[in-house]
Amino acid sequence: MTSSGVRHDTSPSAVTSPGVPPATRREDLVTVLSGAVLTAGAMSDGWAHTNIIETIEGFFTPWHGLLYAGFVATAAWTFWLAYRRRGGAPRWWRDGWPAGYRVGAIAAVTFLLAGLADLAWHETLGVEVGLDAAFSPSHLLLDASAVLLVTSPLRSWWAGGEGGARSVTGVASLVLGAMAPSILLTYASAFLTLAPTRTIGLGAQQQAVLGVDAYLLTTLLLVGPFLLVHRRHATVGTGAALVAGVALYDLVMHEFPATQTWAALGALGGAALADALLWRLDAVRGPAAPLRLPLAGALLGGLLVAGHLTGLALAAGVRWTPEVTGGVVVLATLLGALLGGLAARPAGPAGPAPVPAAATPAVPAQAVPLGRR
Repeated sequence: MTSSGVRHDTSPSAVTSPGVPPATRREDLVTVLSGAVLTAGAMSDGWAHTNIIETIEGFFTPWHGLLYAGFVATAAWTFWLAYRRRGGAPRWWRDGWPAGYRVGAIAAVTFLLAGLADLAWHETLGVEVGLDAAFSPSHLLLDASAVLLVTSPLRSWWAGGEGGARSVTGVASLVLGAMAPSILLTYASAFLTLAPTRTIGLGAQQQAVLGVDAYLLTTLLLVGPFLLVHRRHATVGTGAALVAGVALYDLVMHEFPATQTWAALGALGGAALADALLWRLDAVRGPAAPLRLPLAGALLGGLLVAGHLTGLALAAGVRWTPEVTGGVVVLATLLGALLGGLAARPAGPAGPAPVPAAATPAVPAQAVPLGRR
């Protein structure tokens, strides 16, 4: 297994038909902005479900309005990108998608179907509360579709292989994709847990276990997407952007509780430190260095959890034992390293052994008569 290998995306979702130009940076930017409206609508809807559930009646709410306005804008723009390329692809609905956008178009259709199912669910069974909202089938399908829809610019960036300013839309799309599942994972988010601030007693160990689980799930949610970018286009600030986006999503829903906000700032500092260290390591060791991705996952996982615990300690004090506190940091580090190993490209099959060159037979020297010597 190799742990490096920056490459372009050649997956079916990124392949486009001949004659169809890829999306421009401006086109990707419009997709990101409309996806941000969709994400803001989902964030506001999560806030409403958390804080003013008693005033919500049915499906038609201002928060759903913002959510579906963002969806309509993103879906319409996605289909427009294929339609405007109909000159090179007369069957644009099949062949006109820019690289990375075909999957987004399919996701737009499934999002619409999930939205209709959510409408029927709300009107017949009522508004979901707590875990019911997180596990509602229509919400799960909406969330999965949203992830694929808002990450079209990310796949477009991977397919193009560009760096520099083009990285901004790619990383922004990645952050939106990571934020989307957060609304369904708040019950197990490290950015909302206060478990480390409570003493682990004989009857309170279950709460500590749930806190450890929250750290591991959050590490998985953040380190996994980070590594997918780091293996293709190492971009400074990706880790910090992911932490900031997901933490913002969780904190808005609960109106920025002070202790959790300080802890999130600590995690943001840890992620920024990981970004800086990884940038320096790439400058010194190169992008093809051994164990590059396991090291990247370990640094981000360990430092963001250590930073979060530091923020909690400063804001409210950490009452976990040193063994549990240190152990959760080690677990996050190991999980990040494992994810890095899984994200690494496997080494190709060994080629045939070189065939040794055939020995050239020596040509015996002809005898020369003594008289001619």
